[in-house]
Amino acid sequence: MIVVIYDIIDNRRRAAFAKYLQGFGIRVQKSAFECILPNAKYEKLIRGIPGLIEKEDKVRVYKLTSNADIRAWGTVELVEEEEVVII
Repeated sequence: MIVVIYDIIDNRRRAAFAKYLQGFGIRVQKSAFECILPNAKYEKLIRGIPGLIEKEDKVRVYKLTSNADIRAWGTVELVEEEEVVII
């Protein structure tokens, strides 16, 4: 489980950053995304961030372990890892 939170001042950069994050997870608040990612996709997410922000922007990425206690209230559902079966 990856949580990305951000504070980006410029509207255009903020919109581009949110669009980038949509390729990795779901928006749970205006400036917060939750993602379930394998390591390769996590590394891709991390590599792409510096090219989308400027010095005055703030981005934090939290990689939560399996023992994280996550509770949510409101209309956004918790992101749960899907089991994938390849036949």
